[in-house]
Amino acid sequence: MKIKSILNDQRVVLTLLTVALFIFFGLQNPAFFNVDFVIYPLLRDGATLTVIGLAQLCVLSIGHLNLAVGRMAAISALVAGASYQYWGLSLVQGAVLGVLAGALLGAITGWIIVKSQVNAFIVTLAMDFALLGLVTFIYVTFTGATAAFTTKPDGMDFWRSKSLGDICLGPICGPSAIPMMLMPAIVCLILVGFMYSKTRLGRELLSTGSNLRAAKLSGIPTENRVLTAHIFSGALAGIGGLMLAYTNGSFTAAIGSQVMLPSFLGPVLGGTLLAGGAVAVLGTFIGTMLTLVIRQGLSVQGIGLETLNIALGLVLLAALSVGQIQKMFASFKMRAKK
Repeated sequence: MKIKSILNDQRVVLTLLTVALFIFFGLQNPAFFNVDFVIYPLLRDGATLTVIGLAQLCVLSIGHLNLAVGRMAAISALVAGASYQYWGLSLVQGAVLGVLAGALLGAITGWIIVKSQVNAFIVTLAMDFALLGLVTFIYVTFTGATAAFTTKPDGMDFWRSKSLGDICLGPICGPSAIPMMLMPAIVCLILVGFMYSKTRLGRELLSTGSNLRAAKLSGIPTENRVLTAHIFSGALAGIGGLMLAYTNGSFTAAIGSQVMLPSFLGPVLGGTLLAGGAVAVLGTFIGTMLTLVIRQGLSVQGIGLETLNIALGLVLLAALSVGQIQKMFASFKMRAKK
């Protein structure tokens, strides 16, 4: 019974599946076990996409979507990059400005949704197109043909290319496979997990997503909670955008353009409900790593980009269908008992 209860935990199943696929791809091609060219980039990209996934998770918790999550990441990176290049700010100062810019965009989005009562899908889709034009315009206007802010503040390369192997206590050093970029992702996971599991705010966000009318009747300020969820989403998207920029080594308009599908894959695979009311914070990281293992494994096997996208699309479709499949089997069992 204990084994059965453990296997009923979606996070355990996803972890086992991720490890099994990692071993499978490694046995197919030993290059997949290479620390410098596969494992390190895999964890670094996983860290960034996990934070982007958490940005999506925050709005999913109230039953909303954020289709502008990638553009919010781009704006945050743009603000940070401009502050480094034109104002000479430090790494931390520029990063704070970037995150605040993302939070502001989230606040504007949430305010529009609350005041207009227009579906979040429509509002965030419109925001996505508006920010796409704004980002392109600003980069072209201020940087010309380069379309990038290239100034690197002190400390940026540390987060970009260093690992725990570069941090030593005497003769003892950390594992070189663990990138420093994983540290901010872990902090975000802890903070978001704590908020949803231990605080009144987290419970109110989930209640708003579970049943909006019941939440209103119970005295929860639902409009404020919608605004709060979108602010958190924008701020986390901003952190993800900075991580993408630091990884790339420059600040460009293309940042965030490829994160839409991954932002849903991680949370949904991990157990977060699209309808709202339930989140899986740790599951977001596991789901993200599963998709990256699949992508990297197929890539090492020489599979093309189109096939990779098809595979990830099928994974998302399967994840969305799990609930209906479980209901169908439960229905069959009930009929068989009758």
